[in-house]
Amino acid sequence: MSKYACVDVGGTFTDAAVVDENGSVNVFKSPTTPHDWTEGILGALKVAAEHYEEPFDDFLKDISVVNAGIFTHGSTIATNAVVEKKCGMVGILCTEGFRDVFLFREGPNKNPFDMFLDYPEPFVPRYLTLPVKERINSEGGVDTPLDEEAVREQTRVLKGYNVEAIAVCFLWSTVNPAHERRAREIIHEVWPEVTVVLSSEVNPSNREYRRWVSAAMDASLRKLISSYANDLNSRLNDAGFIGKVGMLNAAGGVMSTNEIVNRPLYSVDSGPSMAPIAGRKYAMDDLDEKNAVVLDMGGTTFDVSCVIDGEISVSKEAIIGDEIPGISRVNVHSIGAGGGSIAWVDNGGMLRVGPRSAGSVPGPACYNRGGTLPTVTDANCVLGYLNPDFFNDGRMKLYPELAREAIKKHVAEPLGITVMEAAYSIWATVNVNMIAAIKDITIWQGIDPRSYAMVAGGGACGLHAIALAEGLEMQRLLIPRTAGGLSAAGGLFSDIVSEYSASHYTTTAQFDFEGVAKVLQKLRAQAEKFFARNKIAPERQRLEVYMEAHYPFQVYELPVNVTPFVQDDFTITPAGVQAMEEAFHKEHERTFSIRDNTFIECVTWRVKAIGKHEREAVLPSAELPENRDLAYEDALSSSFRKVFFKEYDDLKMTPVFHGDRLYYGITVHGPAIIEEPTTTIVVLPGYCAKVTQHNSYCIEKEPLKKKH
Repeated sequence: MSKYACVDVGGTFTDAAVVDENGSVNVFKSPTTPHDWTEGILGALKVAAEHYEEPFDDFLKDISVVNAGIFTHGSTIATNAVVEKKCGMVGILCTEGFRDVFLFREGPNKNPFDMFLDYPEPFVPRYLTLPVKERINSEGGVDTPLDEEAVREQTRVLKGYNVEAIAVCFLWSTVNPAHERRAREIIHEVWPEVTVVLSSEVNPSNREYRRWVSAAMDASLRKLISSYANDLNSRLNDAGFIGKVGMLNAAGGVMSTNEIVNRPLYSVDSGPSMAPIAGRKYAMDDLDEKNAVVLDMGGTTFDVSCVIDGEISVSKEAIIGDEIPGISRVNVHSIGAGGGSIAWVDNGGMLRVGPRSAGSVPGPACYNRGGTLPTVTDANCVLGYLNPDFFNDGRMKLYPELAREAIKKHVAEPLGITVMEAAYSIWATVNVNMIAAIKDITIWQGIDPRSYAMVAGGGACGLHAIALAEGLEMQRLLIPRTAGGLSAAGGLFSDIVSEYSASHYTTTAQFDFEGVAKVLQKLRAQAEKFFARNKIAPERQRLEVYMEAHYPFQVYELPVNVTPFVQDDFTITPAGVQAMEEAFHKEHERTFSIRDNTFIECVTWRVKAIGKHEREAVLPSAELPENRDLAYEDALSSSFRKVFFKEYDDLKMTPVFHGDRLYYGITVHGPAIIEEPTTTIVVLPGYCAKVTQHNSYCIEKEPLKKKH
């Protein structure tokens, strides 16, 4: 029986989400294995196979395309490689006189008042950034012909350094890529086996720093991602999987393995980009809401993203390490605030939480795997929020005594407080950190979170979600039963997506109709080739067109969806230009609370190719049980344990409910604990959790009782 599966490799756990032939969605977890990522992926899939009571090879066949199944995969492997500077060695050929573009960059965005802060090293060191005499002007004309002998000589130099790849980064190659293309031909004449990447193909942006660094990153990841993808596919095939894994990308969609290997830069943050996809699905199906703040709190990081009027927020301003590659990525803001984030007391006697994490190895102290430092998970264990005998569906046992000892030694004693006070302080401190992160991506970007719904996911978020909603005055909170693997679940609902862009400057005052049409038609042709490569039927194809523009004298562009204003032949009429201009004014006013009724400057054009799967994953609607009275009694029969709540300033005997007994329409009143296989939900006093038709938990404040 065919199934859809998606695996997301996190810093602490590897999550597998599976939708079966009945439409039911389940999430499974296995510890991440940093020494061998594939081992953790296979571990999560084996847990899923056990749940469905199938031999592992049969389960892998069920998720193979040849059997009408789907298997996709996302991770932060590429992100970690860039941040930790573990990429391949790259050589650069650049325009003579512009050797220091990588050094000057756009920043970095560090503390400008710290004179002792070391300036970050460039992504590619200067000795590997070699100049070549050539010059194309901003109109596309050739001012200085390409010095072909210099290309040959510099290639020999880079070959002597044994670089893994060469990126060619010339000025104004977005207008005329002839010199970059000829340089690639010459490089392959001198060194046939080396990988060559052109900046004009990776990221055709007029901003040379962003274009160059994105080309360098892409080149540096080629070997890593290729080796990883090939190893993953090979070992899956050996275990019984048929075909190749679909790879998630930073734009919020799926690519084939070949596509992502040829564009590895788009694998950056491919896992976290799926959380808003899932958040949008749950918010629209359960709350009929198109605006949502989506949270994903795992073991290592806390990720925040937004869904605005049904659209996933996308940005080109995201920072990876010390660089801004300027590619379209789902706008996810991440901080070091996960279950494994370490609590510590600074030299001033202040409690801090994160950003350092215990990860999966050695993990929190309560895992009993060698970790001795207190973490957020240890605090939740001491507070009674976590069941030591039912963690990760009972596959892991927690040791509260180890958690208490770690908190006592490293937090309680240095601060002169009790262990319970220290545990609550850790819980409250990480909440404050997360609220600040949510404000960064909402309030500071023109969004009032009070008018949005909150969708909370990640294995740890259910323990903190109500406090976060309360701190932001958000009235609607939804926690899906698949919250423990929200990003993995998002992969089940994602489309097959790729983007193609080109720079072409014009203004709405003197619009270049012919030039823009030529660019858009070229991008459409690239998108159609993408559809053909991935065998997507015409009825399952959709194209979206985006314009990136700014007001006169502004520095940065704002993206606007202009699909409704583009004709079927990808031309734009004068009326379409006026409509695009008005759409930009509205988006600028929404984002920055100001509009300037003047013409706009259009800089970049993007075409997004979206392909629907043959069988879309849908959320099943719950049905009421036949014997409701008996089911109701069973659902509300619960165990009790002592749990700390600040409202009582003490431990309180609290009912604990098993999620699999709670059905559509049941309401759980706080204080209470709801235990799901891969997450735990703390219902604070004064709140209630109601099971929705799609088996999520809608959490609201208890209605005020009328006084008589």
